[in-house]
Amino acid sequence: MTKPVPWILGIIGVVFIGVALVYWLTPAEGLPSFLPGFEPGSDHVHLTHALGSLVIALALFGIAIIWFQLSSEDY
Repeated sequence: MTKPVPWILGIIGVVFIGVALVYWLTPAEGLPSFLPGFEPGSDHVHLTHALGSLVIALALFGIAIIWFQLSSEDY
C-alpha cells in the first residue's frame, strides 16, 4: 500500500531546502517581496532565516522517514 504522507512531507522538505538556499545565497534586496526579510537597498544576507528553513526541512525529512518505515501493524 502506498503511503502518501511521507511523500508529501518529503516534497515540502525539498521546498524548504530551496527556500534555505534562496535565503543563503541572495541578499535582502534580491529576495522576492513575498518572502520575509525583503529589504529594498539592503545587501544583508539572512542566515538565520536560512538556518531556520534548513532545520524545518530536516525535521520534515526525519518525520517522513520515520512515518515511511512504520507499517500498519505498528499502530
